[in-house]
Amino acid sequence: QVLLVESGGGLVQAGGSLRLSCTASGRTVSGYAMGWFRQIPGKEREFVASINWSGGITRYADSVKGRFTISRDNAMVYLQMNSLKPEDTAVYYCAANPSMIWRPTPDYWGQGTQVTVSS
Repeated sequence: QVLLVESGGGLVQAGGSLRLSCTASGRTVSGYAMGWFRQIPGKEREFVASINWSGGITRYADSVKGRFTISRDNAMVYLQMNSLKPEDTAVYYCAANPSMIWRPTPDYWGQGTQVTVSS
């Protein structure tokens, strides 16, 4: 079993930055692909970014390309969010796939952290 805990969410003004962190515990995730999703109330959870086991392959949703950066360091995964927009407001979830490359349906999820961007 893998436990994922997100942190770093909060309230920020449009144009500002936040850095989300995800701490993984339990089974080692060094060989897992990791990702971030987000969800707005009343809408489906949407993919934001993913990173493969080595950190060499990253993918981003078109809506965040050029503004968000995903990275990893051992059991930690980060999402650096710059030039934030009000439409980035959502609950952000960390996710893990027990595979070296990303699959669209993660096996493990965190509890989420709220990001609110004010205009």
